[in-house]
Amino acid sequence: MQTEAVGEIVDDDGVLVIERITVTYRLSIPDEQREEAERVHGFHARFCPVARSIEGGIEVRTELELV
Repeated sequence: MQTEAVGEIVDDDGVLVIERITVTYRLSIPDEQREEAERVHGFHARFCPVARSIEGGIEVRTELELV
């Protein structure tokens, strides 16, 4: 598994502010596990301590790439 996080930063009156974070998960898994991986990806952020800590202040997006 590879994970990449990219932050989008904006200038807010001279202060750099993180507006959005996109986390991409790249998984190499067998075909029979793809449906389960997609299902789990649909709700995992609700149980992520980091996502829950910053929700409301910074938008967190996740993407799943199955290779």
